[in-house]
Amino acid sequence: MSERVVIVGGTSGIGLATAVRLAASGREVVVTGRTSERLERAVKEIGERGSGVVADARDPEAMRDLFAEVGPVDHVVLNVSGRKGAGPFRSLSPDDLRGALEGKLIAQVVAAQAALAALRRDGSLTFVAAASANNALAGVAGLAAVNGAIESMVPGLAVELAPVRVNAVSPGVVDTEWWDWLGDDRQGVLDGFAAATTVGRIGTPADVANAIAYLIETGYATGTVLTVDGGVRLKPSVQS
Repeated sequence: MSERVVIVGGTSGIGLATAVRLAASGREVVVTGRTSERLERAVKEIGERGSGVVADARDPEAMRDLFAEVGPVDHVVLNVSGRKGAGPFRSLSPDDLRGALEGKLIAQVVAAQAALAALRRDGSLTFVAAASANNALAGVAGLAAVNGAIESMVPGLAVELAPVRVNAVSPGVVDTEWWDWLGDDRQGVLDGFAAATTVGRIGTPADVANAIAYLIETGYATGTVLTVDGGVRLKPSVQS
């Protein structure tokens, strides 16, 4: 019998790449998204082992209903995120910071809590944080606070929820639609980030999907935050 994986936030970018990766390895994959149109496109890309449910991770009732509908699951990936929280600290508004917390930290916590009722006893939870939590970069204090909070939960939850395994992946800059808000400046900004890595490029969703698959498949890994950032943490920060 193949394993069943739920990816909360699996209709694009890292979530979708992870769904494709896990389905290709023979697992049944259920992805969630907030719109039926995006969900349908994602399920088509995943293939015959994929299915989807429209659900908002910020809504506790919707998450409880999701896992009641899906039934027993082996692994859950928590990939939901928002678009707020970036920018200079001096102008970071309380509303933007609250939006960042609601859209990522709180949404991932809500989904993880709901998942526990359906998760097998020795299954796994994998959070998706971001390397901003540990990089000294200007303009990311809000993002660092949110992602740092997610990463700091992992060791304690691994102890509290054992034998469920709890891990996180912490990606660096990845080429996804998250950066589309930059408009015409997008490519230049991403090229700048690429130059700051030791591998000479930014990440792809598939890079992170492989890391998530590792955490799911390695039954001896728990309480781990796996950084996948192209080695940017190894080079001196450039401050403007």
